[in-house]
Amino acid sequence: MRRTLEAIRRAKAAVLSRWSRSLLFRTVTSAVLLTALALLAAGGFLSNQIAAGLFQERFHQVESESVRGLNQVKAIFDSAATTDRASTHSLVTNTLKILEGDGALVPRDFVLVPLSGDTLYVGPTASGNLTSRIVPEALAAQIRESNAIYWQSIEVKKGAGTGPGLIFGTRVTLPPGAEYGLYLVYDLTSVQNTLDFINRAMALVGGLLLLVVGGITWYVTRGVVRPVADAAQVSEKLAAGELQERMKVKGEDEIARLGTSFNHMAQSLQDQINQLATLSQMQQRFVSDVSHELRTPLTTVRMAAEVLHDAREDFDPINKRSAELLYNQVERFQILLNDLLEVSRFDAGVAVLDAEPTDLVAVARRVIDAATPHADAMGSLLRLSTPAGGCVAEMDARRIERVVRNLVMNAIEHGEGNPIDISVAGNESAVALTVRDRGIGMSPEASTRVFDRFWRADPARARTTGGSGLGLSIATEDTRLHTGRLEAWGERGVGSCFRLTLPRVLGETITGSPLPLEPIVLADAVIDRNMLITFPLTGEIPIIGFKPLQPMTSSDPKPGTETVPPAVEENPAGKQEPDA
Repeated sequence: MRRTLEAIRRAKAAVLSRWSRSLLFRTVTSAVLLTALALLAAGGFLSNQIAAGLFQERFHQVESESVRGLNQVKAIFDSAATTDRASTHSLVTNTLKILEGDGALVPRDFVLVPLSGDTLYVGPTASGNLTSRIVPEALAAQIRESNAIYWQSIEVKKGAGTGPGLIFGTRVTLPPGAEYGLYLVYDLTSVQNTLDFINRAMALVGGLLLLVVGGITWYVTRGVVRPVADAAQVSEKLAAGELQERMKVKGEDEIARLGTSFNHMAQSLQDQINQLATLSQMQQRFVSDVSHELRTPLTTVRMAAEVLHDAREDFDPINKRSAELLYNQVERFQILLNDLLEVSRFDAGVAVLDAEPTDLVAVARRVIDAATPHADAMGSLLRLSTPAGGCVAEMDARRIERVVRNLVMNAIEHGEGNPIDISVAGNESAVALTVRDRGIGMSPEASTRVFDRFWRADPARARTTGGSGLGLSIATEDTRLHTGRLEAWGERGVGSCFRLTLPRVLGETITGSPLPLEPIVLADAVIDRNMLITFPLTGEIPIIGFKPLQPMTSSDPKPGTETVPPAVEENPAGKQEPDA
């Protein structure tokens, strides 16, 4: 039973899947089902009409015949002058013979049953295989009460089965004044057989019609659906990059015009994509060539700028300031050039990793040490929260340090002088680092575009650390090389948070992050190496046990902590405390 139910469920699932995926199957099935319903309705109506017509026709025939025969026999019996049993029995036998045989194209038999127990010359008599038990009690009661002719539908035994029939009866009187019930029984089995044959013929014709309708629907629909399916297949190949794929066009009808238009569109898209690819290659080549060509003159200019910067104390104030500006702008130019060279390596696909087991906590500390002077200048406090056992993973330390440095410097740049939290955590399969600032924040739209090249949320905003607009784009490429995830969250007036998640083993797929993306705290819990938590990579807030952090200003001290110079605060136990 269980196997049968399982097979039924699998068949149902397969049919539903085919129904939702195939327009041809859905159209043919719908046409066949609707045609079957129409044929069932029409067949039922016709069958009822034919059955009613046959019955009425046979009924009128047998009714007139039975009335005529019963009245004739009744008249003969009423005029009989027999006075003994033998003559009366002979009269009954000879008279009833005229009622026996085939009448109205259907077999007919008679039954003579006494209605009282008075002196009888003739006992119960019947033709064929009939007995007095075939007479319904209701009909017999009517015959006793009236001299009229009555009828009723009955079932007639026919071999091992039964068939429909009609019985007509009236009351007659035989010498010496005894009353009898005289009945004529008509077997309508031949009429039922005719009706059954008609129903079978209608069912056969209906089945053949269903096959014809299904075949015609399949053929016609296939002619319409097949080009659409071909168009869908070609579209999928075009989306996969096979720009040379085209539809086969036959004829000049609407489908052919659709295929021609589709091919023209595909050709136009191919031309535009090829043009854009060519322009992109030229742009990449131009950036790469220009970047390499600028390295030599920039090196010379930088050497001269360093000489002037080192000797600036001997200059007058105007020249001293000019030397400092020249040195700073050359440094900024050097950073921009390095970023362009790195981007050209990513575009060329020649960027490689030098991975080895590295502690992400150590990387974060090096970045904080380097960023502390700038954080002091901006008035921001850098706070580090790490697990007690460290977070070791396979990574290219130089690239990951560049990613973390970019995130921290951006947080300082946009933190509005508020504290900045850097958190590091790990679980069984991944390590993660988040950088949380409480500055101007960004909109959800900006969160999706912040990793684009040269994109800036506010182009008019002044920068104090230089920058090319490529930092986060390069950070994204570095993270992708590690098969990791770099995500951003922001809210205007609240701040922003960037999360870097890396697999512990290079190349493995990560399914969750040890740290939340949105600024939340885990109530009454300590995140350490003995408590491994996984957060979704989509940035959705878990519903149970978490609450958002409130905005925190630089003037709000952190409960239970104190400022540790130089502008860096560590929590080596890994405890995440709620913001004030």
